[in-house]
Amino acid sequence: MTDYGSIDFAPLLAADPDEVVSHSYVRDVALPSGGTLALITLDNGRDHTRPNTLGPRTLDELNGVLDGLTGRAAHGEIRAVAITGKPFIFAAGADLSRVSTLATESNARLMAQLGHHVLGKLGSIGVPSFAFVNGLALGGAMEIALNSDYRTVDASAAALAFPEVFLGIIPGWGGASIVPNLIGIERAIEIIVSNPLKNNRMMKPQQAHDMGLFDEIFGAARFLEQSILWADHVLTGDVQVKRAHVPGKIERTVKWPAAIKIARETLQSRIGPAPRAPYVALDLLEAARDNDRAAGFRREDDALTELISGDQFPASIYAFDLVQKRAKRPAGAPDKDLARKVQKVGVIGAGLMASQFALLFARKLRVPVVITDLDQARVDAGIAHIRGEIEKMHEKGRLSRDAANQVTALVTGTTDRKQFADCDWVIEAVFEELGVKQQVFGEFEPILREDAILATNTSSLSVDEIGAHLAHPERLVGFHFFNPVAVMPLIEVVQAARTDDETLATAMTTAKQLGKSAVITADRPGFVVNRLLAKVMGEAARALDEGTPLPVVERALGPIGLPMGPFELIDLVGWKVAAHVQDTMVGAFPDRFYASENLHALAEIAEPLDKNRHGKVTDLSKAARKRIRVGKRAAAPEEILHRVEDELAREISIMLDEGVVAAAEDIDLCLILGAGFPFQAGGATPYLDRVGATRRVRDADFHEPRIAGAR
Repeated sequence: MTDYGSIDFAPLLAADPDEVVSHSYVRDVALPSGGTLALITLDNGRDHTRPNTLGPRTLDELNGVLDGLTGRAAHGEIRAVAITGKPFIFAAGADLSRVSTLATESNARLMAQLGHHVLGKLGSIGVPSFAFVNGLALGGAMEIALNSDYRTVDASAAALAFPEVFLGIIPGWGGASIVPNLIGIERAIEIIVSNPLKNNRMMKPQQAHDMGLFDEIFGAARFLEQSILWADHVLTGDVQVKRAHVPGKIERTVKWPAAIKIARETLQSRIGPAPRAPYVALDLLEAARDNDRAAGFRREDDALTELISGDQFPASIYAFDLVQKRAKRPAGAPDKDLARKVQKVGVIGAGLMASQFALLFARKLRVPVVITDLDQARVDAGIAHIRGEIEKMHEKGRLSRDAANQVTALVTGTTDRKQFADCDWVIEAVFEELGVKQQVFGEFEPILREDAILATNTSSLSVDEIGAHLAHPERLVGFHFFNPVAVMPLIEVVQAARTDDETLATAMTTAKQLGKSAVITADRPGFVVNRLLAKVMGEAARALDEGTPLPVVERALGPIGLPMGPFELIDLVGWKVAAHVQDTMVGAFPDRFYASENLHALAEIAEPLDKNRHGKVTDLSKAARKRIRVGKRAAAPEEILHRVEDELAREISIMLDEGVVAAAEDIDLCLILGAGFPFQAGGATPYLDRVGATRRVRDADFHEPRIAGAR
């Protein structure tokens, strides 16, 4: 057994002298039945603008407080100890802004051990310990609760979660060992592995209580008072705490290994082998079947040491900072006060993409939205689709009945273009062809007010060329959504040469109101995401054309950690769309992008791919194999990967030189939010630095070595 008390934690405490400490304030509370409960309140003194966090100095202070309370318990001065947070916030786990101080192997191990040393004391004070989780509780905060003997939760707590796997690590202060033995292996896999991989899904308090993570749930109005009263009833024996989800012998011997096996297979099919943290978490959950807490803590120490000091954790933190900070302060955005108010939206088109736009604008902006198309039948079909989607959202509890009725009433359809005359914002969703888009805007511009914004959803065409014949091209902006519109968080806001600041500011403000992250790009072919995906898809097509079997090509890019292989991606995007994007990029840069006739041939086949039961691509279909012509030189997986890495590094370097975006960070933000590039890779540029591709094609890395990860 590890003797945590004999470890010298001084080097860890010295590593971050500027930590914002969440202090442990203690006050005695008289219990109704007699005696005293010592109540610890975590509070960093930063009101509600900054949640409590758990750094080394915070833990060290809590350690001293717990030692003092252990002495008081031994002298019979207190009957129980409880811990809670400042109003509405328990704690947000470790302070990720200070994480660079932990990024050595020795500090990583010390941090894991300090957490176990301190939080473990909650179970050995000599009197019962309670956690009163009164608000936000993430990661280490949840582990404070788990290490306590009893737990209550506020029904209005903002979020509860174990987000560690999302960030490239694991719950390392007891979570991976205690959770499966408290609520069962299947629920543990859900909240420790599955939820983080679903865009860091959080738990609601009622859900966490029903799962068995908490013993009781109380409303916000009297949460602390009721929790103390409940604790008193537990101490007197008037309340018997029963934990229905604790696994028994059959679960440990039969269900446990089966659940782990299924989870591994699911991970392999969904994310491939590249991300380390999900698999390490599964290993820990599997080993926790022994229900040996001390052994589990040692395993967590080893795992956290390996992950924090490895490549993927700093890359994940870099990606997390991009999404949490840079996305909220977009580079190059004009003063938001320049933005015009959008009180009515027009959507040109009534197809699937246009219908998604209309629904999103109506639901998020709560303003009238009018759609149009070539004939009334298409308009009616679009309106019917939108109403159907609204009903689905209501049935799933995402919209109340009143809200659903309101959104439904906001969306109308017409073939009368004059209905667009009072729109403040008009966006087109017509066929991706330059002439068609020019014609549409040419027909609508005379109808609109001179200050109305025109937005094009083009994925790769020049915004300047689309607006070449407009009387007021300064009010045209690119506003490129990703499919599915409601889910994908990125909008590429394309600033054409003549786009004015008022138009750009309106686009950025509108994107934010829609709940999206916007990155400003220059008007260059493919912008960011499609330009780089065209590189990936082009090199995949080249390898296939040369004679490489499709399964080999599909697996070759596994080390990058993309959520799917290149041909599965093409299939998702649509073969004709992918071929069109490829043509656009080849037309713009014929010396740098690859044109494949086979890609066009496959676009003419209804089912070009065979897939397994998980939806993963296994090979070309029979019809596809008959249709295409390939060479006899099969490339090795390593060669394909090397080509893709070098081509991405080369193209990103050119894009930065061209000023397509302000910095490499914006390219990574686009790829993470718009193309599913994995957090643990940090997007593209840290990955390319780490594998040496950047140095192979240019003189310097995109980032400092620690951001990219150790080589």
